Amino acid sequence: MNIYVANIPWKASEEQLKQLFAEYGEVSSAKIIMDKVTQRSRGFGFIEMADDSAGRNAINELNGADFMGKNLVVNEARPREEGSGGGRGGNRGGGGFRRGDFNKEY
Repeated sequence: MNIYVANIPWKASEEQLKQLFAEYGEVSSAKIIMDKVTQRSRGFGFIEMADDSAGRNAINELNGADFMGKNLVVNEARPREEGSGGGRGGNRGGGGFRRGDFNKEY
């Protein structure tokens, strides 16, 4: 089971997060998402647990629980939707000025 965890303290390590979830069952992996530019935690991550039942139990017990001074948000991770990669395209909307507008009186 793949579990989404939000509101992770910046000082928390992947190992500390893994240990927290290991109290509820076998943790296959723990990943805290890092900002590409600053290399700081973005405050969320993913836990993968071997057993779905243990994963659901961990979600129920840890959602809202205090972890290093912050209340975690824990729920089952949803699969990524195809095409939702934050691309830039489509209609950029109207508004603003067009060429020549700065000479008009309003």
